[in-house]
Amino acid sequence: MFEGFYTNINDLPYLSKEEIEELKPVVDKFKFKAHKHYLDLIDWKDPNDPLKKVILPQKHELISWGRLDASNEKNYVIIPGLQHKYTSTAVMLISNVCAGYCRFCFRKRLFIQPTEDDSIKDIDEAIKYISSNPKITNVLLTGGDGFMVSTPKLKEVISKLRKIPHVHIIRIGTKVLAYNPSRITSDQNLLEILKEHSKPNKRIYVMTHFNHPKEISEKSLKAADLLMKAGVVLANQTPMLKGVNDDPDTLAELFKKLSFTGITPYYVFLCRPTVGNRGFAIPVERALEVFQKAQTKCSGLAKRARLAMSHETGKIEVVSQTHDEIYFRYHRSAEESQSGDFMVFRKNPNAFWFDDYEEVIKKYSFNQPYRCYGPE
Repeated sequence: MFEGFYTNINDLPYLSKEEIEELKPVVDKFKFKAHKHYLDLIDWKDPNDPLKKVILPQKHELISWGRLDASNEKNYVIIPGLQHKYTSTAVMLISNVCAGYCRFCFRKRLFIQPTEDDSIKDIDEAIKYISSNPKITNVLLTGGDGFMVSTPKLKEVISKLRKIPHVHIIRIGTKVLAYNPSRITSDQNLLEILKEHSKPNKRIYVMTHFNHPKEISEKSLKAADLLMKAGVVLANQTPMLKGVNDDPDTLAELFKKLSFTGITPYYVFLCRPTVGNRGFAIPVERALEVFQKAQTKCSGLAKRARLAMSHETGKIEVVSQTHDEIYFRYHRSAEESQSGDFMVFRKNPNAFWFDDYEEVIKKYSFNQPYRCYGPE
């Protein structure tokens, strides 16, 4: 599971000494890690290969922008490694390791500041909290990467969660299907554990992270097929990334390839304003245009994704826009009574995040819905 990784950029045979020297200030600040499988998918003759931008350090990461905890996750920490932001969902950070370091990571604080290691230390204490909260029906195992813990540890966590009657869905957040699919294909014990605990009325979901259609390799398809045969449901989420998937044709191709595979397109996120991420960020209104154009090129099964921001107050869906206005909806709010609220703002083409919108035109509470016709 831990073979085939590069953690020192000097060991990469694909880069010149000049390129490595140029990137030294970046890797001094943000760690580098990649697996041979993923590096082999890159066209090294193409300076604009999108997978290079996903995994290789880039000079624009040093642009001053954002915060390390862009969504204020610390506000929702119950104990180290356990977050409870939405009523029905708990998040367990079971790993502080990934199969590769995405250059746009929103939790890079886990890797660059040892004091910021938010991964779980006391599994039993987390289980106790979840057991005592019957409204929690979903638990997300992530990190880091949910599959980058040992199989015995994953078995321990899943087994304990399955003893809690009200936990119906266990989700595992991972990018190993793109970065290192052999983590799935070479571990029969892992597949047996998933099969045992993904039941007809209590499924395990694997939340894949394919950012570009090139990442869906033959080995990725085999891993996905084995997971589905084990009774696991797969859904994909990706941020919209400049130079990677921020054009309608590429995003549509990703949606279609996912749907052909049986993986549901789930979320397309706006890039969080995290330190180092400015070079990946797309303005909200342009992202919406790309997203909607991509969806017009897809069948219904391929266009089930939502365009959203993981804001500190909740998941804010970007719904639509006119010449002058842009429309948002709280897809899910940390304040439960706010979920579903609809908001109209004056457009701002320079906005990269919800906080960049200042001129509120109208807000409609879900609990007091707006009228579709007639006077206010």
